[in-house]
Amino acid sequence: MARDPSDPGPELLAFLTERHLATFTTLRADGSPHVVPVGVTYDAATRTARVITSGNSAKARHVRDGQPRVAVCQVEGRRWVTLEGTAVVREDADAVADAVERYARRYRQPRENPARVAIEISVDRILGNA
Repeated sequence: MARDPSDPGPELLAFLTERHLATFTTLRADGSPHVVPVGVTYDAATRTARVITSGNSAKARHVRDGQPRVAVCQVEGRRWVTLEGTAVVREDADAVADAVERYARRYRQPRENPARVAIEISVDRILGNA
């Protein structure tokens, strides 16, 4: 039976809880990729990945400017996982606080940033090998 492309399975899900950085790929207006390192969290129950960033970052700008398809890829040795989906930029205080708290649990408490936003990714495809 084929694996559900939106279900990471237990091995990939465990890998997504370990402390690793990832790359976050957005698309510029001309279609070229913009790839940067990020911390990412994943909520399997809602199939939502979150990245915190400054509201004036290129990644937030690309999503706001009509390029919502994104990918986040985490790699360690031969283990890897890519989360693909559609992103939105969330600026409301509750969404940002939730994303910061999730980030702090996985990585560390981030520095203060009054311009912080949360990029929420509705994950519809998961690829990987753990």
